[in-house]
Amino acid sequence: MGNGQGAARVSPGADRAGGGSAVSLALRLLGFGPLLILILLVAAIGQLTPNFLKPVNISNILAQTAVIAIVAIGQQLVILTRGIDLSVGASLALATVIGGLVFRVADSSPLVILAILATATVVGAINGVVYVYGRLPHPFIITLATLSICRGLALELAIGHTTMRGMPDWINAIGGADTFGIPNSFFVVLAVALAALVMTKAMVWGRWVYAVGGNPEAALEMGIPVKGVLVSTYVISGFCVGVGAIVLAGRTGASSPLYGNLLELDTIAAVIIGGASFLGGRGHVGHALIGAVMIGVIRNALNLLAVDVFFQMIAIGLIIVVAVEADVLRSRLEARARSIQAARTQ
Repeated sequence: MGNGQGAARVSPGADRAGGGSAVSLALRLLGFGPLLILILLVAAIGQLTPNFLKPVNISNILAQTAVIAIVAIGQQLVILTRGIDLSVGASLALATVIGGLVFRVADSSPLVILAILATATVVGAINGVVYVYGRLPHPFIITLATLSICRGLALELAIGHTTMRGMPDWINAIGGADTFGIPNSFFVVLAVALAALVMTKAMVWGRWVYAVGGNPEAALEMGIPVKGVLVSTYVISGFCVGVGAIVLAGRTGASSPLYGNLLELDTIAAVIIGGASFLGGRGHVGHALIGAVMIGVIRNALNLLAVDVFFQMIAIGLIIVVAVEADVLRSRLEARARSIQAARTQ
């Protein structure tokens, strides 16, 4: 009888330990899930179409995903604070148009680059300031408004209301040239990603961003300048849009009010597909990059397989649904892990 009672006393702890281990393993798998899916996806597509893994095609994928990846990094920072930026596509179009107009006045690479970066950054600053100091309930409102305003301004300012050809040599080299067979735009992505990584992981500002996204009220009580942090994320998002605009203008050798169509959806999809959360306070630069590459790989593969563009849109939409469901599952597992941990301490 004594042994049976001893076994009964031990088993609940053992069950909790086993349950905790299973939940922890599941959380780790979900954390690495997007990367594992990307690796399996590349391997499967490589078997379906030999052209996919050719160096020329890999270089093409890197060039095609560069703009999405750069802008998604900025979108990632906004989503970390429980926000969203719907204006990125229209802001990119307006920035290229302003750059194209400056190019017609002065054929100067520094001036055109400055004009593009300044335009997109100002739009980001407007989004942040109006959202925070205008006390709007959600950034969806102001970023949706600036989406419409920027697109309208781009169409109005563009000569002939359409694409304008020509960009300075530096911009063409950044977006359209390559080094040792690797697109220069890929190096731009690496530079932006490295800068974002340093800011979020090695600076106090990065810890503030995660704190604000995790619990804004608690962050305010801790003395964190919540308003300043929120505005700064939208400013940086705008700056990333400007960098993406330079890459796209260089790749096409033109500026257009039609650029960036649905870019906001692509960048949000990249962030969520990569494993970040709409709930804020969770995610990193790698999520945005993995998601952007995954979108590029899927689109490139479907093009190689001659799949209709409409089915490509359906495929991306289905992947977003799966990614969101994975985020919900991860949140439930984390809650389960916390309850198990609390039970152990009792």
